[in-house]
Amino acid sequence: MASTRSLKAWSWLHKWSSLVCTVFMLLLCLTGLPLIFQHEIDHLLGHEIEPPALAHEGPPASLDAVLRAAQARYPERVVQFAFPDEDDDRLWFVTLTPTPAPTEDFKSIVVDARTAQVLGERVLDEGFMHVMLRLHVDLFAGLPGKLFLGFMGLLLVLAIVSGVVLYAPFMRRLDFGTVRRERSARLKWLDLHNLLGIVTLVWFTVVGATGVVNTWAELVMKYWQSDQLAALLSPYQGQPLVPAAERGSLQRSLQAAQDAAPHTQLSFIAFPGTAFSSPHHNTFFLRGDTPLTAKLLQPVLVDARTATVTAAPELPWYLAALLLSQPLHFGDYAGLPMKVLWALLDLASIVVLGSGLYLWLQRRQPRPLAQEAGVALADAAPRARRAQVPQ
Repeated sequence: MASTRSLKAWSWLHKWSSLVCTVFMLLLCLTGLPLIFQHEIDHLLGHEIEPPALAHEGPPASLDAVLRAAQARYPERVVQFAFPDEDDDRLWFVTLTPTPAPTEDFKSIVVDARTAQVLGERVLDEGFMHVMLRLHVDLFAGLPGKLFLGFMGLLLVLAIVSGVVLYAPFMRRLDFGTVRRERSARLKWLDLHNLLGIVTLVWFTVVGATGVVNTWAELVMKYWQSDQLAALLSPYQGQPLVPAAERGSLQRSLQAAQDAAPHTQLSFIAFPGTAFSSPHHNTFFLRGDTPLTAKLLQPVLVDARTATVTAAPELPWYLAALLLSQPLHFGDYAGLPMKVLWALLDLASIVVLGSGLYLWLQRRQPRPLAQEAGVALADAAPRARRAQVPQ
């Protein structure tokens, strides 16, 4: 009797956790599919800016010259971030905003790293891929939207766990992979739902869990700033934001940061007053030179006036988990083959979610589906016990 009540409880938990999150998980799977291939789609649509061929290539331009070129395009704005193209070291991207504070009003300027010539401007706040990204990240609702999707992700993980618990008694009478095509349509979809669900179990759990972690990114960064970064900045307490005219050489600052963290490459620079820095520092986020450490970042705080390193704190475990989860969520670890695998598993997950929704909508059929399947939850445990008794 206890086993029967337990199965009923797990069944209730699976049904309602699935129902609440299914529509949103379908939305995330559908929007996530093109985002897996965002780089390839942008290249196909001609949205990427290609650097021109040069007859003779000398040493790269200084970082100060690159920033001056971008700033000249919008002199009334401030530089918020700058980063080199991860796949093409001939390009720099410079983000300009009205103020250093976080804002959706930004301009992304593409500058030739060899000549410090502006090549164009990336338009990131319009078009199909922008809509897909915003729907996937925050439903166009900012932080509340992110936290809501994070809660839906937690329900998904709960639905997966409860589904695994229910799968064992369901499959006692069937061979693995059985799809009873000769029976009713909804029974065939039940078998397919269970089969694809167990096949995509690990992937769906990983993507769901990393998605939840990613929704906490903004809160995690704020906690890191108030916890560890605040202690490092105590000598600067009460000092105002360093004006742009009083800042030292950025090229010299970059060199100082790389000297403090050897065997690293630059990922991005956060300028004074921005969300990832302090009012007094250029913060250089450097990545490692191995497949694993390339996804982890080492922040190095360099005094904006003197170009001297103030601190190079180790990332706490929660920031390391966040940084590792972001590329894993979109399959961005092993190039195109892994992206294709991620896309196939995403399609299978869409079938799992869609079939689950279909089975719920068909619940008012005269004959209960569990009874039709031959494994009614109320009888599953007694049947299993009888099957173990020698005849």
